[in-house]
Amino acid sequence: MSNIIGRKEASAFLQQIAESGEPEFVAVFGRRRIGKTFLIKQFFENNFTFYFSGSENSTKKEQLENFRDAFQNYFKMIIPIPESWTMAFQMLRTELESSKKRGRKVIFFDEIPWIATKGSHFIQAFEYWWNTYASTNPNILLIICGSSTSWMINKILKNRGGLHNRVTRQIALEPFTLKECELLLQQQKITLDRQQILDYYMAMGGVPYYWKQINKSFGLPQNIDNMFFTRNAILKNEFFDVYNSLFKNSEKYIQLVIAISEKKAGLTREEIIEATTFADGGSLTRMLEELEQCGFIRSYFAFGKKERKKTYQLVDLFSLFYLNFLHQNKNNDEKYWTRNHITPKHYAWKGYAFEQVCLWHIPQIKHSLGIGGVSTTYSSWRSNGENPEHKKYQIDLVIDRNDHIINLCEMKYSDKEYSIDKDYNDTLRRRKATFTEETKTRKTVHTTMITTYGVNHNSYWGNVQSEVRMDDLFAF
Repeated sequence: MSNIIGRKEASAFLQQIAESGEPEFVAVFGRRRIGKTFLIKQFFENNFTFYFSGSENSTKKEQLENFRDAFQNYFKMIIPIPESWTMAFQMLRTELESSKKRGRKVIFFDEIPWIATKGSHFIQAFEYWWNTYASTNPNILLIICGSSTSWMINKILKNRGGLHNRVTRQIALEPFTLKECELLLQQQKITLDRQQILDYYMAMGGVPYYWKQINKSFGLPQNIDNMFFTRNAILKNEFFDVYNSLFKNSEKYIQLVIAISEKKAGLTREEIIEATTFADGGSLTRMLEELEQCGFIRSYFAFGKKERKKTYQLVDLFSLFYLNFLHQNKNNDEKYWTRNHITPKHYAWKGYAFEQVCLWHIPQIKHSLGIGGVSTTYSSWRSNGENPEHKKYQIDLVIDRNDHIINLCEMKYSDKEYSIDKDYNDTLRRRKATFTEETKTRKTVHTTMITTYGVNHNSYWGNVQSEVRMDDLFAF
């Protein structure tokens, strides 16, 4: 377990499962490149009773051939290629029953969505094996894994057939936090200051595989060019590879994500229908749910609105970066980032991306505010504009606390200490007053500044009740 960076909660949960003394059926899911297989292999130190991984775009016959090879490797015996998955699982059962190994028998099926292709009858054989044998054996610890989060949820967790309610535990792997990315860089002997780490995070999010592509001999602009913009850049086509690996008819999901990305605060369902060719029906509902399950978008209710309409917002930082700088980029400039990383478009993206980083680190923000143990909900807010004396204000993060306080969070990216001038101070004051008036809240309303290097303590600083700095986002 020494090579596992972060993942403290997941590792502790796996330890609890390993020691439960009961038959366990564990489903591990998360997006492509998030480190699912790495976590399981490192935690169990590759000490599996049986391990088998599906192969992408392989036929049933090819998958069964691979199963035969894995079986021979783990059980040190020659067997014919199984004619069906029913036969394969019967062979596995026979060998497990005859095994003299004491204690936990850890069985790991990796990339199971690639195995369970249409017409393979894998799921039927798998569920029969679990229900008639493994589920009654206290020594069996079964782990299944898959990058297609929507498949794992719909076909396994929400299964209405023989696997209904059979999963005993589930682990949803989230992207790394800023702190975990910092620890990963330290393990790779790469020294970066926290603003550089933040800048990388805004482009790549917390996907460990992307961070392992950083070349410590290069600066940030050159690394971004090498990863995204050069002819053979390893992440140049990653956007489409990610969605293709997760969804059938991935072009529809991409169309949906592009539409949602066009508006900073996101779109309501009605606005999505208006902006696209999608009909208002179950298909749209399912796609939105799956995109949210996979962590690409978030849905929220606007604070204080009587009409409880969900808004859908793009929060996947990698997708946001791609759509801003690579989508429809026709110039094929291999040094695009080096030449353009100080343009107005770049700074506008940084401001929005920093807001999304903050949304990924709300527990750290709460910890910094000293309210880690306080029950809260968070949302955004837009003024209704009904009062002609009010501007149409917007607040991207409203933390509604159980201790009768509301934090209106202003998130500002800056290369230095942020200074509030007279005009911005007036905006903050009016925005707070408009929020209080329109929402009719009786709670105390605080203005909270979330910045990179803090707020300059000038004459306007006293109107800010609390602040969070970049270093606070690295708390854990």
